Amino acid sequence: MTSSKSCFYYVHDPMCSWCWAHLPEWQKLEAHLSRLLPVQYVLGGLAPDSDLPMPSEQQQAIRGYWQKINHFLGTEFNYNFWSENIPRRSTYPACRAVLAASWQNAEHDMNIALQKAYYLRAMNPSNIDTHLFLAKELGLNIKQFSEDLSSEKLENEFKQQLALAGRLPIQGFPSMVLSHQGNLHPIALDYQDHRGALAQVKKILAS
Repeated sequence: MTSSKSCFYYVHDPMCSWCWAHLPEWQKLEAHLSRLLPVQYVLGGLAPDSDLPMPSEQQQAIRGYWQKINHFLGTEFNYNFWSENIPRRSTYPACRAVLAASWQNAEHDMNIALQKAYYLRAMNPSNIDTHLFLAKELGLNIKQFSEDLSSEKLENEFKQQLALAGRLPIQGFPSMVLSHQGNLHPIALDYQDHRGALAQVKKILAS
């Protein structure tokens, strides 16, 4: 992080509803950024491992976030998730699935597959069987994927990403940070128009 080389960090969580809401504009922004500098995804880890069912009050709160996002942006959600699953406030397993897929060059594919499974297909992204199902759909090597999911190597990599997210100047997920000439610059995030963020990045890079 003290290198003079520039890097753009996108800090996210596959079970973050605002990350799902930001996906359309983020994909446009990333297409521009990838021509300017390296883009590194950082898993922030919203909620640690837990086998406990999510309390009903928390379920209602998160469902309320979905409704707010849908009203604000028109983002699609499948509310059947709440009646067809036993939700858990546990996003670390989904983060590990993204990491394991990254070792088969499918990081972005798995992240989006998890988001669509959660928000559109009413599948539980906290469950390992969901991760294996999606990995099979994506054509990954299931044996390797399964072994990687529970490996010490993956756990160490995940901890490093969590630590990096903790060092970056962010307020929540998703967040964007530009590292340039040894300095970290938070980048403004607009869920409806990526062009302001792009202009901010270009201005910093030109300085």
